[in-house]
Amino acid sequence: MFRFSFMPHEEKFFELFEAGSRNIVKAAHMLKEMLDKWEDVEKKVSEISELEHEGDTIIHQIMELSHRTFVTPFDREDIALLAHSLDDVIDFIQAAAEGMLMYKISQPTEKARQLAETIVQSAEEIEKAMPKLRHRARLKLVLEQCVEINRLENTADDIYRSAIAELFCDSMPILEVVKWREIYEQMESATDRCEDVSDVLEGVALKHG
Repeated sequence: MFRFSFMPHEEKFFELFEAGSRNIVKAAHMLKEMLDKWEDVEKKVSEISELEHEGDTIIHQIMELSHRTFVTPFDREDIALLAHSLDDVIDFIQAAAEGMLMYKISQPTEKARQLAETIVQSAEEIEKAMPKLRHRARLKLVLEQCVEINRLENTADDIYRSAIAELFCDSMPILEVVKWREIYEQMESATDRCEDVSDVLEGVALKHG
Protein backbone atom coordinates (compact mmCIF):
# COMPACT_ATOMS: atom_id res chain seq x y z
CA MET A 1 0.00 0.00 0.00
CA PHE A 2 1.31 3.49 -0.91
CA ARG A 3 2.05 5.69 2.09
CA PHE A 4 3.18 9.26 2.55
CA SER A 5 6.90 9.87 2.80
CA PHE A 6 8.60 12.84 4.43
CA MET A 7 8.88 15.20 1.48
CA PRO A 8 7.49 18.64 0.57
CA HIS A 9 3.73 18.60 0.03
CA GLU A 10 4.06 19.47 -3.66
CA GLU A 11 6.25 16.41 -4.20
CA LYS A 12 3.75 14.25 -2.33
CA PHE A 13 1.01 15.22 -4.78
CA PHE A 14 3.15 14.15 -7.71
CA GLU A 15 4.17 10.91 -5.99
CA LEU A 16 0.54 10.05 -5.33
CA PHE A 17 -0.66 10.83 -8.85
CA GLU A 18 2.17 8.74 -10.29
CA ALA A 19 1.31 5.90 -7.91
CA GLY A 20 -2.33 6.11 -8.96
CA SER A 21 -1.45 5.90 -12.65
CA ARG A 22 0.87 2.93 -12.07
CA ASN A 23 -1.94 1.20 -10.22
CA ILE A 24 -4.29 1.67 -13.17
CA VAL A 25 -1.68 0.22 -15.55
CA LYS A 26 -1.39 -2.86 -13.33
CA ALA A 27 -5.16 -3.35 -13.30
CA ALA A 28 -5.40 -2.85 -17.08
CA HIS A 29 -2.65 -5.40 -17.70
CA MET A 30 -4.31 -7.85 -15.32
CA LEU A 31 -7.60 -7.50 -17.24
CA LYS A 32 -5.82 -8.06 -20.55
CA GLU A 33 -3.93 -11.06 -19.20
CA MET A 34 -7.18 -12.54 -17.90
CA LEU A 35 -8.82 -12.22 -21.31
CA ASP A 36 -5.79 -13.46 -23.24
CA LYS A 37 -5.32 -16.65 -21.20
CA TRP A 38 -8.76 -17.10 -19.58
CA GLU A 39 -7.57 -19.18 -16.67
CA ASP A 40 -7.57 -18.55 -12.90
CA VAL A 41 -10.29 -15.99 -13.63
CA GLU A 42 -11.55 -15.74 -10.06
CA LYS A 43 -8.00 -15.14 -8.77
CA LYS A 44 -7.32 -12.44 -11.35
CA VAL A 45 -10.61 -10.69 -10.64
CA SER A 46 -9.69 -10.72 -6.95
CA GLU A 47 -6.30 -9.18 -7.76
CA ILE A 48 -7.98 -6.45 -9.83
CA SER A 49 -10.31 -5.75 -6.90
CA GLU A 50 -7.29 -5.43 -4.59
CA LEU A 51 -5.75 -2.92 -7.00
CA GLU A 52 -9.03 -0.99 -7.02
CA HIS A 53 -8.95 -0.83 -3.21
CA GLU A 54 -5.34 0.36 -3.34
CA GLY A 55 -6.42 3.01 -5.85
CA ASP A 56 -9.13 4.17 -3.44
CA THR A 57 -6.50 4.58 -0.73
CA ILE A 58 -4.32 6.69 -3.02
CA ILE A 59 -7.27 8.90 -4.00
CA HIS A 60 -8.22 9.41 -0.35
CA GLN A 61 -4.64 10.44 0.40
CA ILE A 62 -4.67 12.93 -2.46
CA MET A 63 -7.91 14.51 -1.24
CA GLU A 64 -6.72 14.58 2.37
CA LEU A 65 -3.49 16.23 1.31
CA SER A 66 -5.38 18.77 -0.78
CA HIS A 67 -7.53 19.77 2.18
CA ARG A 68 -4.63 20.26 4.57
CA THR A 69 -2.13 21.88 2.17
CA PHE A 70 -2.12 25.68 1.98
CA VAL A 71 -0.35 25.92 -1.39
CA THR A 72 -1.03 23.18 -3.96
CA PRO A 73 0.98 22.55 -7.17
CA PHE A 74 -2.07 23.43 -9.29
CA ASP A 75 -5.74 24.32 -8.75
CA ARG A 76 -7.55 22.31 -6.07
CA GLU A 77 -10.45 21.81 -8.47
CA ASP A 78 -8.11 20.21 -11.01
CA ILE A 79 -6.52 18.06 -8.31
CA ALA A 80 -9.95 16.76 -7.32
CA LEU A 81 -11.03 16.20 -10.94
CA LEU A 82 -7.82 14.35 -11.75
CA ALA A 83 -8.07 12.18 -8.65
CA HIS A 84 -11.71 11.25 -9.26
CA SER A 85 -11.11 10.60 -12.97
CA LEU A 86 -8.28 8.20 -12.12
CA ASP A 87 -10.58 6.50 -9.64
CA ASP A 88 -13.29 6.12 -12.30
CA VAL A 89 -10.89 4.40 -14.73
CA ILE A 90 -10.01 1.61 -12.33
CA ASP A 91 -13.63 1.34 -11.14
CA PHE A 92 -14.76 0.48 -14.67
CA ILE A 93 -11.87 -1.96 -15.16
CA GLN A 94 -12.97 -3.72 -11.97
CA ALA A 95 -16.64 -3.64 -13.00
CA ALA A 96 -15.87 -5.29 -16.35
CA ALA A 97 -13.74 -7.99 -14.71
CA GLU A 98 -16.31 -8.71 -12.00
CA GLY A 99 -19.10 -8.77 -14.59
CA MET A 100 -17.34 -11.52 -16.54
CA LEU A 101 -17.00 -13.58 -13.37
CA MET A 102 -20.52 -12.89 -12.12
CA TYR A 103 -22.11 -13.70 -15.49
CA LYS A 104 -20.05 -16.89 -15.77
CA ILE A 105 -18.63 -15.99 -19.17
CA SER A 106 -17.33 -19.19 -20.78
CA GLN A 107 -14.88 -17.53 -23.17
CA PRO A 108 -14.02 -13.89 -23.92
CA THR A 109 -14.76 -12.47 -27.34
CA GLU A 110 -12.17 -11.03 -29.69
CA LYS A 111 -13.78 -7.61 -29.35
CA ALA A 112 -13.36 -7.81 -25.55
CA ARG A 113 -9.66 -8.55 -26.05
CA GLN A 114 -9.36 -5.58 -28.40
CA LEU A 115 -11.02 -3.28 -25.88
CA ALA A 116 -8.73 -4.59 -23.13
CA GLU A 117 -5.70 -3.80 -25.27
CA THR A 118 -7.01 -0.26 -25.86
CA ILE A 119 -7.50 0.20 -22.11
CA VAL A 120 -3.90 -0.90 -21.52
CA GLN A 121 -2.56 1.54 -24.11
CA SER A 122 -4.64 4.41 -22.68
CA ALA A 123 -3.49 3.64 -19.13
CA GLU A 124 0.13 3.57 -20.25
CA GLU A 125 -0.24 7.00 -21.85
CA ILE A 126 -1.59 8.35 -18.56
CA GLU A 127 1.38 6.83 -16.75
CA LYS A 128 3.77 8.51 -19.22
CA ALA A 129 2.09 11.88 -18.69
CA MET A 130 2.12 12.01 -14.89
CA PRO A 131 5.86 12.62 -14.28
CA LYS A 132 5.70 15.63 -16.62
CA LEU A 133 3.48 17.43 -14.09
CA ARG A 134 6.51 17.84 -11.83
CA HIS A 135 8.29 20.25 -14.16
CA ARG A 136 6.64 23.39 -15.49
CA ALA A 137 8.99 23.35 -18.47
CA ARG A 138 7.71 19.90 -19.45
CA LEU A 139 4.01 20.49 -18.85
CA LYS A 140 3.19 21.20 -22.49
CA LEU A 141 4.67 17.80 -23.39
CA VAL A 142 1.66 16.28 -21.64
CA LEU A 143 -0.35 17.32 -24.69
CA GLU A 144 1.34 14.52 -26.68
CA GLN A 145 -0.25 11.96 -24.40
CA CYS A 146 -3.58 13.81 -24.49
CA VAL A 147 -3.72 13.54 -28.29
CA GLU A 148 -2.92 9.83 -28.16
CA ILE A 149 -5.48 9.11 -25.42
CA ASN A 150 -8.12 10.89 -27.49
CA ARG A 151 -7.18 8.75 -30.52
CA LEU A 152 -7.41 5.59 -28.42
CA GLU A 153 -10.82 6.60 -27.09
CA ASN A 154 -12.05 6.99 -30.68
CA THR A 155 -10.61 3.55 -31.46
CA ALA A 156 -12.45 2.09 -28.45
CA ASP A 157 -15.69 3.69 -29.67
CA ASP A 158 -15.25 1.99 -33.04
CA ILE A 159 -14.54 -1.39 -31.41
CA TYR A 160 -17.54 -0.96 -29.11
CA ARG A 161 -19.93 -0.14 -31.95
CA SER A 162 -18.64 -3.10 -33.95
CA ALA A 163 -18.95 -5.38 -30.90
CA ILE A 164 -22.57 -4.34 -30.29
CA ALA A 165 -23.41 -4.86 -33.97
CA GLU A 166 -21.93 -8.38 -33.78
CA LEU A 167 -24.12 -9.24 -30.80
CA PHE A 168 -27.23 -8.70 -32.90
CA CYS A 169 -25.89 -10.33 -36.07
CA ASP A 170 -24.56 -13.64 -34.77
CA SER A 171 -27.83 -15.16 -33.52
CA MET A 172 -26.41 -15.06 -30.00
CA PRO A 173 -28.84 -16.10 -27.25
CA ILE A 174 -30.53 -13.03 -25.78
CA LEU A 175 -29.11 -13.67 -22.31
CA GLU A 176 -25.57 -13.63 -23.73
CA VAL A 177 -26.38 -10.44 -25.61
CA VAL A 178 -27.45 -8.77 -22.36
CA LYS A 179 -24.31 -9.95 -20.53
CA TRP A 180 -21.87 -8.85 -23.19
CA ARG A 181 -23.58 -5.55 -23.85
CA GLU A 182 -23.06 -4.56 -20.21
CA ILE A 183 -19.45 -5.77 -20.19
CA TYR A 184 -18.65 -3.90 -23.40
CA GLU A 185 -20.21 -0.75 -21.97
CA GLN A 186 -18.02 -0.98 -18.87
CA MET A 187 -14.86 -1.51 -20.90
CA GLU A 188 -15.66 1.34 -23.26
CA SER A 189 -16.45 3.53 -20.25
CA ALA A 190 -12.94 2.84 -18.91
CA THR A 191 -11.51 4.45 -22.05
CA ASP A 192 -13.98 7.34 -21.71
CA ARG A 193 -12.68 7.96 -18.20
CA CYS A 194 -9.10 7.84 -19.53
CA GLU A 195 -10.13 10.66 -21.83
CA ASP A 196 -11.51 12.53 -18.80
CA VAL A 197 -8.05 12.20 -17.20
CA SER A 198 -6.56 13.52 -20.43
CA ASP A 199 -8.92 16.51 -20.43
CA VAL A 200 -7.82 17.48 -16.91
CA LEU A 201 -4.15 17.05 -17.82
CA GLU A 202 -4.65 19.20 -20.91
CA GLY A 203 -6.27 21.93 -18.85
CA VAL A 204 -3.42 21.90 -16.32
CA ALA A 205 -0.83 22.02 -19.08
CA LEU A 206 -2.49 24.95 -20.83
CA LYS A 207 -3.05 26.93 -17.61
CA HIS A 208 0.34 26.38 -16.02
CA GLY A 209 2.72 25.37 -18.80
